[in-house]
Amino acid sequence: MTEPKPAELLSGAALTAFRLNGQFLAVAEQLARPAGLTAAWWQVLGAIVDEPLPVAGIARAMGITRQSVQRIADLMVDKGFAEYLPNPAHRRAKLLQLTAEGRAAMSRITPDQRAFADRLANQLGVEEFRRALDALEKMSAALDTLAD
Repeated sequence: MTEPKPAELLSGAALTAFRLNGQFLAVAEQLARPAGLTAAWWQVLGAIVDEPLPVAGIARAMGITRQSVQRIADLMVDKGFAEYLPNPAHRRAKLLQLTAEGRAAMSRITPDQRAFADRLANQLGVEEFRRALDALEKMSAALDTLAD
């Protein structure tokens, strides 16, 4: 058997990542729905669980466009899951912060998310799960370096 060429490895990695993204989104939709959220809403709210962030900061952390985060952020504010706060570091770029309702929605997801994580860890084995995460993080860091 011949060693795969880098172009074949890149194609395989990309196709697998696209499939994995779809699988993660499907699971996230199932987990978020009972809390009244979508996967995208959960993703944005998850970015501000620990601290308020500007929309551009959320977009950078998630690797998506500022415009898509802005649409979701505005919707989250309209639904009462988040609120805008003044940003002392930047007059125009307000901070997005979870409201009590947003925290409650996130809390409703946590038990099912933990149960799913346990099932996945049992399926893979914790050590294999850790190696997979490690490989994904290394691939992401390498892509960041090459993109610069």
